[in-house]
Amino acid sequence: MIARVWRGVTPASKGDEYLEYLKATGLGEFSRIEGNRGVRVLRRIEGDRAEFLLISFWESIEAIRNFAGHDVEKAVYYPEDKAFLLELEPKVVHYDVVQV
Repeated sequence: MIARVWRGVTPASKGDEYLEYLKATGLGEFSRIEGNRGVRVLRRIEGDRAEFLLISFWESIEAIRNFAGHDVEKAVYYPEDKAFLLELEPKVVHYDVVQV
C-alpha cells in the first residue's frame, strides 16, 4: 500500500469552509477511484493559519495515476483552491505503508 501525502494552508478564518470544499472535491473523488483505500485529513489551527495534511492510501502507483495523471508527484488542485490556499504546493510525497 502507498500513502500519498499533501499539505495545504488556509487562513484560519476559512478553515471550516475549506474542509467542506475538500469533502465536495478531492475527498469525494478519492472514494470513486478504484484502488483507493481511504483518506485521513489532519487539521491544525496555529494562530491565523489552518494547516491541512491529507494522507490518502492507494493499492498501487497505477491507482494513483488514475487519480493524479501521469506525473503522480504533481499535486492535484481544483478550481476554487486558489480562493482558499495561501500557496499551491507543486508536489506531493509518497510513502510505502509498512507493517510493524
